[in-house]
Amino acid sequence: MVLAAAVEEDSAAAELPGTGEHMQELMKVKLLSLLLIIIFLPEARSEESSPLTPVPIYTYRIIKAYPHDSQAFTQGLIFKDGFLYEGTGLNGKSELRKVKLETGAVVQRSKLPQEFFGEGITAVKDKIIQLTWKSQTAFVYDRKSFKLSGTLFYPTEGWGIAYDGEHVIMSDGSAYLYFLDPETFQETRRVEVRDDAGPVARLNELEYISGEVFANVWLKDRIARIDPKTGRVKGWLDLKGLSPFSDGKTTKVLNGIAYDAVKDRLFVTGKLWPFVYEIKLIRLQ
Repeated sequence: MVLAAAVEEDSAAAELPGTGEHMQELMKVKLLSLLLIIIFLPEARSEESSPLTPVPIYTYRIIKAYPHDSQAFTQGLIFKDGFLYEGTGLNGKSELRKVKLETGAVVQRSKLPQEFFGEGITAVKDKIIQLTWKSQTAFVYDRKSFKLSGTLFYPTEGWGIAYDGEHVIMSDGSAYLYFLDPETFQETRRVEVRDDAGPVARLNELEYISGEVFANVWLKDRIARIDPKTGRVKGWLDLKGLSPFSDGKTTKVLNGIAYDAVKDRLFVTGKLWPFVYEIKLIRLQ
């Protein structure tokens, strides 16, 4: 009886004007929806799983060790015109220095006032910008004379700084990189730095190299290679064993990245380290 009633009901529906066409259209819509789900679901799953993709790991080979002032609390490092430029920290000991790579000799310096704790440095055209830690003040120098030409201000702590040819890129010890106008220090955008484990905090000294931001991570023996557009960590430089110290003191940590674009040389050092190392990267995975 139930089956007969169902057949009669379907037959009656089929006799209604336009009912068959309506059902056909409805089936088309359902099939199209199903097809779209089949097409785009793998892509959505891929996007969800992409943050879990293992980040490539690099080790290193020391090419050469250069002398470095073991009293220099290195906070910023760049290579320009055949010289290292270094920003040092600690109140009363903070300086901007021009250093001869081969000998470690300081050939030019400018001392910060006692109240400022120097941080990262970068070159912008014919200027050098030096951050300070908690004073929310950046000093701008003429690169040749080291004459102070101005100051810039920012609302966060100052840790690391780099220049990509358009924007100044700054870290403040968080997981964020801030992109600033180099003339005004107004923020234009920011990205959160993440790897397969999540946000990467304590970003410190920065260097812009061939379209990537290299970043020290405070208290870690590794450097992140970051995509500046997305904040995604594209690789980790594992520098374990490079430090000349084994006492575990947090003051003598890896900090300082410089790149010689002309000769394609990468330099790294640390706070109070007696050497600046030229290294070659070797991919492990």
